[in-house]
Amino acid sequence: MAKTRKEKENIVTRLVEQFDQANSAVIVNYKGLTVSETEDLRKELGKNQVNFGVTKNSLLRVAIKEKGIEFDESIMDQPLAIAFGLGDEMAPARGINNFAKGHEALEILGGIFEKKYIGREQVLVLANLPSREELYAKIVGSLASPMTGMVNVLSANLRGLINVLSQYKDQRSTNV
Repeated sequence: MAKTRKEKENIVTRLVEQFDQANSAVIVNYKGLTVSETEDLRKELGKNQVNFGVTKNSLLRVAIKEKGIEFDESIMDQPLAIAFGLGDEMAPARGINNFAKGHEALEILGGIFEKKYIGREQVLVLANLPSREELYAKIVGSLASPMTGMVNVLSANLRGLINVLSQYKDQRSTNV
């Protein structure tokens, strides 16, 4: 059933609000996915505070233009869905990319990051970045490494002194 003008305006308004709230978004071609696969994707993304939805291209085009984002018009000639990330900026790209590995029908076309359009390659780069927790762990490891080395160097002198005293004691006990 055709949507009324008011319904279309409400959809555009909702899309604009989601662009305002989202840290990032990924635009995909979902053609070839079954309904159950689309629901599985929606559930999987939902675990990471990512909203996934199918929208009419013309309404998505209006919402993107209303936000003042310049984008690649060539992607608008295929069925589109968009994933809005409300938490981690990398979650939509990472989630879509992981799902696409098992479902060849899902194709990443581009995305919106920091209120600017980015191409497919840049979305894949974002998807392959380590998570925030992994980066924190690497930083902590980098900070702890010099301290561990210093502890080992300082304790080596004590171990050496203990070994010398132990050998001296053993030598004294055999000579007596």
